[in-house]
Amino acid sequence: MEKAVHCGCVGTTGERARITHPFHPQTGRELEIVGRVRYWGGDHLIVLEEDGRPRAIPVAWTSVCGEDVFRRISGGRAAVRFVDALLLAELLDGLRRRLGGDDA
Repeated sequence: MEKAVHCGCVGTTGERARITHPFHPQTGRELEIVGRVRYWGGDHLIVLEEDGRPRAIPVAWTSVCGEDVFRRISGGRAAVRFVDALLLAELLDGLRRRLGGDDA
């Protein structure tokens, strides 16, 4: 999930990035890059939305990162990495326990 940020280091670079993540609702959209930060434990670009607000987006979800080796090797046959599916299952189990039962 993307999170809006307000960063004092934002300055226009004139560079652009295209969103390449296959499941992102804005795949293919190009955005102006105004900075790069380490955010939420990963490399993120600060890009400008159409209304001028800055937003952080993981570098790995953009054309700046280059080709994703997993996607190239899987050739479209796998939607997610196995380790990511395991992490998701753990998160869902934890949520089910917190909500109190098997019905959650």
